[in-house]
Amino acid sequence: MTSDGAVTFWIFLLCLIASPHLKGGVAGRPDELHIGGIFPIAGKGGWQGGQACMPAARLALDDVNKQPNLLPGFKLILHSNDSECEPGLGASVMYNLLYNRPQKLMLLAGCSTVCTTVAEAAKMWNLIVLCYGASSPALSDRKRFPTLFRTHPSATVHNPTRIKLMKKFGWSRVAILQQAEEVFISTVEDLENRCMEAGVEIVTRQSFLSDPTDAVRNLRRQDARIIVGLFYVVAARRVLCEMYKQQLYGRAHVWFFIGWYEDNWYEVNLKAEGITCTVEQMRIAAEGHLTTEALMWNQNNQTTISGMTAEEFRHRLNQALIEEGYDINHDRYPEGYQEAPLAYDAVWSVALAFNKTMERLTTGKKSLRDFTYTDKEIADEIYAAMNSTQFLGVSGVVAFSSQGDRIALTQIEQMVNGKYEKLGYYDTQLDNLSWLNTEQWIGGKVPQDRTIVTHVLRTVSLPLFVCMCTISSCGIFVAFALIIFNIWNKHRRVIQSSHPVCNTIMLFGVIICLISVILLGMDGRFVSPEEYPKICQARAWLLSTGFTLAYGAMFSKVWRVHRFTTKAKTDPKKKVEPWKLYTMVSGLLSIDLVILLSWQIFDPLQRYLETFPLEDPVSTTDDIKIRPELEHCESQRNSMWLGLVYGFKGLILVFGLFLAYETRSIKVKQINDSRYVGMSIYNVVVLCLITAPVGMVIASQQDASFAFVALAVIFCCFLSMLLIFVPKVIEVIRHPKDKAESKYNPDSAISKEDEERYQKLVTENEELQRLITQKEEKIRVLRQRLVERGDAKGTELNGATGAAAGAVATTSQPASLINSSAHATPAATLAITQDTHEHRT
Repeated sequence: MTSDGAVTFWIFLLCLIASPHLKGGVAGRPDELHIGGIFPIAGKGGWQGGQACMPAARLALDDVNKQPNLLPGFKLILHSNDSECEPGLGASVMYNLLYNRPQKLMLLAGCSTVCTTVAEAAKMWNLIVLCYGASSPALSDRKRFPTLFRTHPSATVHNPTRIKLMKKFGWSRVAILQQAEEVFISTVEDLENRCMEAGVEIVTRQSFLSDPTDAVRNLRRQDARIIVGLFYVVAARRVLCEMYKQQLYGRAHVWFFIGWYEDNWYEVNLKAEGITCTVEQMRIAAEGHLTTEALMWNQNNQTTISGMTAEEFRHRLNQALIEEGYDINHDRYPEGYQEAPLAYDAVWSVALAFNKTMERLTTGKKSLRDFTYTDKEIADEIYAAMNSTQFLGVSGVVAFSSQGDRIALTQIEQMVNGKYEKLGYYDTQLDNLSWLNTEQWIGGKVPQDRTIVTHVLRTVSLPLFVCMCTISSCGIFVAFALIIFNIWNKHRRVIQSSHPVCNTIMLFGVIICLISVILLGMDGRFVSPEEYPKICQARAWLLSTGFTLAYGAMFSKVWRVHRFTTKAKTDPKKKVEPWKLYTMVSGLLSIDLVILLSWQIFDPLQRYLETFPLEDPVSTTDDIKIRPELEHCESQRNSMWLGLVYGFKGLILVFGLFLAYETRSIKVKQINDSRYVGMSIYNVVVLCLITAPVGMVIASQQDASFAFVALAVIFCCFLSMLLIFVPKVIEVIRHPKDKAESKYNPDSAISKEDEERYQKLVTENEELQRLITQKEEKIRVLRQRLVERGDAKGTELNGATGAAAGAVATTSQPASLINSSAHATPAATLAITQDTHEHRT
């Protein structure tokens, strides 16, 4: 059971208890018709519209009672009390009105929560309830409130207007902030249904009881831009202050507020309600918001049923409010000022309904004075008369729908420079929007319903790309020039001994790697998203095969040098056959092809976009955020394929490094550039081991990643060409007729005669070393004997020792020469051996 239902139950119980004490008939003078009034005036929350509606109702009573043709012979009397917009207190006021004489024929009530309680209970007394200030959509339920009418339109009348404005300005994403009251809850439910039908997204719905701080913060977190606010004016001031603190105002935000607040609602009662914002801050936050309200003042200068125009009524009402102490001259209006015409017309509706009922009852010889709380017949006559009431009042045309709701146009206003300016009117029944084109937006254009996210593709800097392409193109040109040089001079010994075909394979690998550098810089600036996967595949194929050809050629050379030197003792004349080098390169290339084909067939590379956090644009003040995106080439099992490629390449890199280290000081005539090949392998391995992990780490930085990888590839290619071909080019330039190449090329080939002479010298050196060892052993024995014999035969022994020393000196001379020749060139070794023979002779 709801709180309103509980109040109704207790009222009904009190009715049963007190009913024996009630007397029928109209208590009071025979010419008086009494009605009860419940006005919210002095409360601290909710809608305290009775402050202005009560004086308006009194003016209406005076005017009604002055009409000679209206309620002839009767005078309409209003008995009222304050409900403070509290349903419990309102129920108590109603009970006092009903059970205190004189008996009432009808009840007037204001504030939705109080009207809900009163209208739900009034049916038990067969009383008609007319609400002048209740907009809750729940009150439209005829089964729950069978005797309710209201001159205040239902809050749902605003929802079609809000939807119409959303469509007009192109807003399809809104947020809702509501106070936790039944009138607003039911309004929001109706708004949600209408938004769903209109295709408008409700991004969030926040509610609060009294403190809106957390709810407003949540709106900011959700990036709400178009916000519908549904709350009473006291809560509205707190919301507005929190809006200012959270900066949910200005050119990027639009708020929909309820239009029945007073024009200066955001400036009054700030200190009394504990609002921490200043008046100026409240003005800043309120600027630009929209309001929708049912037309409560007649817009035409027509004479109404009371004989006044709407402006004349406004003047009279202002005078009445001034008499009650309100500073109307300085725009200090009491709460409920906008609804005052509704209260005025409500009293006229009661009078007209009573007048029509009296005419109908006359035929049945009955009178309104005969009404009792149990007389359903007279109650039905009053209901029928009220239901058919229609007249032109100060609030416009007064008429009621089948649900008892007021039929009215909706007015749209906007806060411009601290004042409400009319923007237009909307007729819900005809779906007609009359627009005045007077709206003014902060920033000069309609705010957006969301932050417009512009997707910007991060591309490689164009100067960087051009620079790398230029360097790569130069490298390709140099590589082609070296290929021509290699083929043109293939008959030269310096070229023949370095295996020119293997060198050509390496140069083709260099060219392919340099072409891949150009492809690495080709992104969305040059290639469409549909074509980008092809670039991804081309990058992988070119870089992998180019590396295999270039590095594989060097690897095969150093591998054959290692194999040759390990078998040199048993087969010193063994030659390196070229087909073995080519087989090695072909084997490495075959493994590459297997991996790349499998990758492309089973899990091809695709275009993948990496997104980054939103960024603010540099050159615009519009509500735009930039979402940077970066293209990558990835497949579903990208890590597995990269692991295979990196594992294979890393293995041959490490193995090549090991072979280069092992053969660092070995020179063979079969491969005369092995030392330079080893140096190239050192550099390639180091750069690759650095580039691969660093490139993966900085992959999200397109310029740094491209520059780092491109420079590493370019440096490897240029350095390899420099180390391997520059010495050959210098040798050919210095000796164009193929003479004395060995003098300038330390790795040039050794002739067959020099090789045979070198082998003979090595054999003789070994023999001389053996003889030296024997002589040194004899000297040691002789010295030992001299020590044993003592000084007695010193002179003789000294002479013998001198002779022996001379022999040793004679013998040791060739030994030192032989030792020094151990590391000499074959020619030098040959010369030393000849000198030794002459000395021995």
